[in-house]
Amino acid sequence: METAVPVLRIEDLKVTFSHGQLKAFALRGINLSFKRDEIHGLVGESGSGKTVTSTCIMGLLPSPPARIESGRILYDGKDLLQLSEAEMRTYRGRKIAMIFQEPAKYLNPAFKIGEQIIEMVRLHLGMSRQAAEERAKELLHLVGLGKDGRVLDSFPHELSGGMKQRAMIAIAISCNPDFLIADEPTTALDVTLQLQILRLLKKLQSLQRMSVLFISHDLGIVYEIADAVSVIYAGKIVESAKKENLFKNSLHPYTKLLMLSSPNAKKRGKRLTTIPGQVLDATETPRGCSFAPRCPLARDRCYAEDPELTAYTEGHTVACHFAGETWKI
Repeated sequence: METAVPVLRIEDLKVTFSHGQLKAFALRGINLSFKRDEIHGLVGESGSGKTVTSTCIMGLLPSPPARIESGRILYDGKDLLQLSEAEMRTYRGRKIAMIFQEPAKYLNPAFKIGEQIIEMVRLHLGMSRQAAEERAKELLHLVGLGKDGRVLDSFPHELSGGMKQRAMIAIAISCNPDFLIADEPTTALDVTLQLQILRLLKKLQSLQRMSVLFISHDLGIVYEIADAVSVIYAGKIVESAKKENLFKNSLHPYTKLLMLSSPNAKKRGKRLTTIPGQVLDATETPRGCSFAPRCPLARDRCYAEDPELTAYTEGHTVACHFAGETWKI
């Protein structure tokens, strides 16, 4: 049953990165809310702030050079940004977990896969060594890595890319987290493995009733897995809605252009639409809308006034002065 209270909520989160006299604005005041038992897709171009959002939630933002200028990340009534590192460790892995984009970078090459799972469940769940080993075997079977214990006794370098990703998923879900972040978990995999991983994530989310933040730059993948979708551009959420509403009735020009520029079977043999111009320089602080220089609908108001994220219809929010307007392509 869906709860009225979100599992996790981000409020007006602003993050900068500094180097000498230069300051880059990674997040410019984002607001996101994640419901229980829902997969929420976060989509946008490279450099838009997707991974910075996830590392803020996990408390893994490198400081310096990063600095959280303002905002809150609320979980279970607590602001995660106000917790000490020792307090955050009790949440990270146990209540909030993450599947990283490149598992080879995050699996410890010196320890067998089984040991890495066992360490996690013993630390957070207080299991005995024997119980933790049984839990590791169950998890590896659950993610499709067999019952025979071969992967349990394998080092990361002995596994294929798809197997490494499944092993990382097993570690991430080992303590039954309430909130799971999947940061582009299929990027380095071929199409067949991508589909397998997407199906696995949907199955696990349903079994464990987790709230999932699924990060991707690929709208096709987001359409396959997500229940709700938020679109991020230059560190701000520009549109958010249930998946069906967003794909059938996108309101922001950036969302529409992302869809037009995404390949699919219906466009085979046709030239894809491109988004003109360049992503806003992170060191710039425009007075108006960040997307205005690239927007086919931009008018004087767009350069002078930054649009707020407001409700267009129930459950569908958009940050655009001329939301829903069309233009000739």
